[in-house]
Parts: sequence; structure tokens; C-alpha cells
Amino acid sequence: MKTRIINLFGIGIVSALALTACSDEFLQEKQNYDNVTPEIYNTAEGCQLRVDNIYNWCLPDVNGTPSWKYTSTGNNDDQAKSTEEYSGFGAFVDPQNPLYVMSGTSVPDYFFGTANNIQANAWGRIRNINDVIEGIEGGTLSDEEKNIYLGQAYFFRAWCYYLLVKWYGGVPIITEVQDPVEGVFTDRSTTKECIEFICSDLDKAAQMLAAETMSGGWTGDDWGRVTTGTALALKGRVLQLWCSPLFNRANDESRWTSAYNTMKAELDSIDACGYGLFSSTSNVNGSDFALQFNQSTINPEAVFVTLYNTISSGDEQKNSSWERYIRPKNTSGTGKTPSAMLIDMFPMSDGKRPASTNTYTLLETSSVLYDSNYPFMDRDPRFYRTFAFPGVRWAYNGNSTITSADQNNPSYNNGADYELWNYVWYTDATETEDDESSNEYGADNLLTNVCGMYVRKRSDDLDVNASSLYSYSATANTSGFVYSAQPYIELRYAEVLLNFAEIACGAGHMDEAVEILQRIRARAGYTADNNYGLQTDLASNQAACMSAILYERQIEFAYEGKRFDDLRRWMLFDGGTGKVDNAPSSWTLTGWGGNTCTYLGFAQLNGQRRENMEFRVNDNYEPGGTTVNDDPLVNAGVERCAAVDLRSDLTDQLETLKAWYQSNLVRKDKKGDARNSNHVDLYMNFLPRYYFLGIPRGAQSNNTLLPQTIGWEDYNNGGADGTFDPLAE
Repeated sequence: MKTRIINLFGIGIVSALALTACSDEFLQEKQNYDNVTPEIYNTAEGCQLRVDNIYNWCLPDVNGTPSWKYTSTGNNDDQAKSTEEYSGFGAFVDPQNPLYVMSGTSVPDYFFGTANNIQANAWGRIRNINDVIEGIEGGTLSDEEKNIYLGQAYFFRAWCYYLLVKWYGGVPIITEVQDPVEGVFTDRSTTKECIEFICSDLDKAAQMLAAETMSGGWTGDDWGRVTTGTALALKGRVLQLWCSPLFNRANDESRWTSAYNTMKAELDSIDACGYGLFSSTSNVNGSDFALQFNQSTINPEAVFVTLYNTISSGDEQKNSSWERYIRPKNTSGTGKTPSAMLIDMFPMSDGKRPASTNTYTLLETSSVLYDSNYPFMDRDPRFYRTFAFPGVRWAYNGNSTITSADQNNPSYNNGADYELWNYVWYTDATETEDDESSNEYGADNLLTNVCGMYVRKRSDDLDVNASSLYSYSATANTSGFVYSAQPYIELRYAEVLLNFAEIACGAGHMDEAVEILQRIRARAGYTADNNYGLQTDLASNQAACMSAILYERQIEFAYEGKRFDDLRRWMLFDGGTGKVDNAPSSWTLTGWGGNTCTYLGFAQLNGQRRENMEFRVNDNYEPGGTTVNDDPLVNAGVERCAAVDLRSDLTDQLETLKAWYQSNLVRKDKKGDARNSNHVDLYMNFLPRYYFLGIPRGAQSNNTLLPQTIGWEDYNNGGADGTFDPLAE
């Protein structure tokens, strides 16, 4: 790290405060810009309040969109829509709107935030944490008491820097509270220095929290706070990032070996904090996989978690909106549409990839035939907990007000027996094959609010969780699921294991990686009878083993906000073959045969499209009208089969549903990604410079000596190419 004295204000919040005409009275009144004085740190209560303030500023939020503050959490945001999970070009793959710093579509700002608001600024968070660290260290509590609070503060400082480094590589490292005075500037450190700094803070956090948390973790009202295990788990994610092709273009094996030795030694400490794969006494059709997301008390899976409540108003209100986002409109939700690409990629019931999938070609294809007309047949148990389709039970804990709000909405015993029947019909027979037509209407009064398939992942399913975490009260104008206390898990124990599996594979310990894959799949519902659905050569084939790990991550973490990071880390948009203007030779991928996609047998995403799917009534029926009374199947007297109930064996149920589809429905692929004005297909196009983001214009304009990243326009140098190299050590 280099520090220079200049006649400008320092980076981040220092400049943000300085450039908003702060008066001397303001500075005297605020003192440390958060309405506290040093005396607050002399009591445990005061330290706790300041640390809780850090949680409030820094915890991930399932209701937020990706920004300098929030991670992607599974919503259909710009990051998720740049993966296989959703269609509709996200900002990073839109072929018609490339990202720039100075003109055109602005590069997303994950670096700076709002210049005139300390709480809406990335560097304001870091300043606040540094203030807390300095305050606690200067207070009069004992070292043992201080450690409890300092450990949590150090964790969140590392978390803030991780969020920056994964996008930008090296960033300024600021460890002291900088006052808004002239002459302070902190240069960008190297990525290696930043990685070491993050790991150092996480080691401090782990050590300081050990006495309090390594005997099973926090209990009571303190559950949900970060622990030694949380710090070491995040450290594992950071080391994994450092080993990945994004930062390790030559595949330096020493990085993998060092990370492997570190993570292997620290797994016991993570476990000692009470973490492990969630399981219950009865795991039916992947019910444990679903139930892990709906634990309001101590949950071994929740290594880093944000808690919510059902309070309906006031300062303490903090509700999760996830249930409302994903539930169908006729239950008072809004619904989310998954792409057909991911649906078609999911493993079959034997754990192997469908033979029709053109990616992960190093992995064996399934012996179970995949018929895309019936995508629910014979799939991985997690499929049924990730997606919902016409003719599946999806119970909830509702009330009768939804019926009075609109008499045409089916109450299904106040939600306790709710069935999703989201097939569609068209008003004109000529539009049944038009994949751009929006003249479709969904059954059961879904009408124009229908989704062809639904994201079901992380749903608080009444059949899985009898003690619903939401208060349901629907009216004509509000959603019944608004007050949900479902936690959001940013880092699950399954990720701890799969992060280690990837590191172990990279270090040549494929046998250990396979053991972890087996553990993950056992929880999903596979058994040793067929080697948990894994092919037998993974322990001796490093490329196939790594491919299996990435495939497993894609399935296990679908709609949890993790896929875009994995695609970037492994450069799977183009295999790392794209070139950035003026980049040095060190940016050329020489490891993994010079192409990570080829190495993994993965079909690069650039040049592909994602479509959606729906199930329309077949041509045996006349077109319908525009109201709930115009359902062609109902009017023809067609009796619905029993909806698939995930509480029971699926084999016969799915066959029954398939037969009903054969008589009444047909799959229709719908336009997902955009087309141009002439209705010609457009394709995903992730530009090579996006692997490292450019510093946004706002940050550069406030910090005129802040160097721009190679490949991006330097606002402070008239748009000349940036000079900062995220790969230079």
C-alpha cells in the first residue's frame, strides 16, 4: 500500500463528506460522524450497540439488489440474469448495451455508492467499522470483553473488503479513521496485499471469537451473530477466489496447496462452532434440502445468516420478501420465472446430467431418458424443491381473506391444500406457436399474471415447515406473505464443504473432493447404491472432478445468488480466451490448457440464449377467452388428476401427471432473451473487460488520483485507458 499527500481529499467517505459542504458545526456535533463519543466504548452495552450498528449497515439483505452494499441473493437481478438461472439479458451479457465508465450504459457501481451519505457509501461502512475498532481498543473493558466485540468488527471489515476485491482486485486498504481534511489519499493496493489483509482480519476475528463461539456457537438471542466458524468459512471463500482462474491465470499449484492445507486444518474449528449439514429425522423427496432454509432457531447450516422478523411496523420491522416474490399471484404473490436452460440442465434421478445437455461433457450422461416435454419426470430430488410446475402441490398457511378479496382465486382450504395449475391457453389459435405472443391466460385466475414455471427454491412450504415463518393476511391490494421472518443464509455449510472440495481438487486431492460430493448428495437423497449418482473416475480425473464440483454448486446453490460469482471466477463466459485492450501478457490464461471451458467440458455462455417454457392446452381444445371462466379444459369438462404431493413417493404420481399432460397439455418454449427490432435472436455477450470492473465515474471524480483498471476509461485522464493491473503482485 502506498500513501501520498496531495491537495485533494481522501478516498471514499472522506471525500464524500468533504465535498458536501460540511460545516464546522456539523463536524463538532458528529465528532465521529455517527453520533457517539468515546465514552460509549467503556461499557459492554455501548460496545454492543456500536457492533450492532455494524450489523445493520453490513449484513446482506434478501430484499436488496446487488450494489456496493448488497450481494446477489437469488432474485432476478442483473447478476442472476447473466447466468443460466433467468432469461432477459442482465447488464453483463447484454449484446446491445456494452458497459462503459464515461458514456453509454454505466458500469454498475459496486465500489463507491452515494457521495453525500455516509451510510450509503462503501467506504463509509469501512470508516464506521474502523471507528468501532479504534473505539473499543481505546476503551476500558478487559481484553476478554473487547475481543467479543472486536472479533465481530474485524469480520465485517473483511466482508466489506471481500465484496470490493472480488470485483476490482486491488483496492485502497484503509485501517484508520480518516477525517475529512485536505491532503489524504490512499492508493490502490495490489490484489495480493488485499487478499492477505482480508485473511489477516478474518484470522483476528476467528481468534478473538474462539472463547465465545467454539463450544457450539452463540445461543439464545445471540444466535445469528458471526463466529469463529463464520470467519474461517469466509476465509475459505476468499482463498478459493484467489486460487481461481480469474486471479490465477497460470494455475499456480502452490496457491491451491497452501489453501488446501489452511482449509483442511480449519474445518474442525468451523465444526466446533456448531455448524454442519442440516438434517432432520425424516428426509422425504429432498425435504431436508427445503427445510434448511426455514429454521428460526439455531441452524447448523447457517454459517453466515441475516435474520428477519414478522413485526409489521416501526423501527424494529425487518421482513423478508422472498416468499412474496416467488409465490403465484393467486396466492397473493408475484412469482419468478426460471429459464428453461437451467430446468433442462438439472440432473436426472440417477444423479447424471441429461443426455441432451450440451455442457459438462466430461461428466457421464444419464441412462434415464430426458423428455423435455415432461421436465418433471425422474429428476434429482432437489429439482422438485427448486421449481414448481402445473399440477404440483405447494401448500401455505393462509386464510380465507384471499377468497373474499377475489372470489375467483382458489383458496384450497386456506392454502393448506393449494395446488399450482399454471397451464395456459390462447385467445387465438394462430398464436399458439408464436413464442413472442403475450396473449396467454393462466388457469385458476392467474390469467396474465401466470409464469410458465415457477422458482420454488427456499419457499416456506407448509408441508415441510408446519410452523410457518410468515404472517399471512391477504387483501385485494396487499400480499399475504409480507411479514416473513425467513432467514437469508449468505454462506451455508454446504458451501463450506464445496469450497473445500474445489480447493482439494485443485491441489490434487480428488479423493477428498469426491467424499464431500457424496456427503452433499446424501443429504439431497442419493445413496451409496449408485455411488450417490457420481461417476467412478472422479478421484483420478482432475478435470472431470472439478467439472462435477462446479455442476454440483450450480444445482445445490441455484437461486441463492452464487452462480454469477462462479461463472466469473472460472471465466466461463468465454473460457478466458478473450483479450482486453492494453492488458499485459500476464492476463493471458495459460493454465487449464488456455481455455477453462474446454478444460471443464463446459459450453461457454457467450453466444447462447436462454428461453422460457410454459405448458399450453393442446390443439384438441378450442381457444379460450380472457377471464377465469374461459379455461378451455374446465369448459370441456376435463377432470384434473391429483396434484403431485412431495410428501409421498413420486414414482406413480409423476406417471399419472405425465399421462394427464399427454392428453391435455403441450410444452411451448417462450422467448426469453431479447431479439432485435427485426425479431432476430440476440445472444449473450460478456465482454472480457467485465471480469474486472472499472471504477465508476463518481468515485473517480471524487478522487482524481485514483487509478482506473486496465480495459476501462480513466475519467481523470480524458478517457485514456486505465493503468491499474489487478493481477500485478
